Amino acid sequence: QVQFVESGGGLVHPGGSLTLSCAASGSRLAIYDMGWYRQAPGKQRELVARISTAGSTTNYVDSVKGRFTIARDNAKNTMYLQMNSLNPEDTAVYYCHRAATAFQGDAWGQGTQVTVSS
Repeated sequence: QVQFVESGGGLVHPGGSLTLSCAASGSRLAIYDMGWYRQAPGKQRELVARISTAGSTTNYVDSVKGRFTIARDNAKNTMYLQMNSLNPEDTAVYYCHRAATAFQGDAWGQGTQVTVSS
């Protein structure tokens, strides 16, 4: 069973940057599409960014385009989210997500808190 270790969250001032990491064990991430989701208080969980198995295709929600970059290192079984120009609206718990396939269901990390505040 896959286990994710998410790290890199924290408190940052508006305009600052953070890099989230999601390291997996028990599953070879290279064969799965992956993504980052976030959930702010009182709001539904939303997809922030996703990346294809080889990293050749990425997609972003409009609100983070040009500021966030999703990446993966399949050799390290790890996915990243570089977040720049953070603003208070980015405050949320961020979750890494392994997409489902025809043979296996999806899986979620435990979440890491990102707080953007002055």
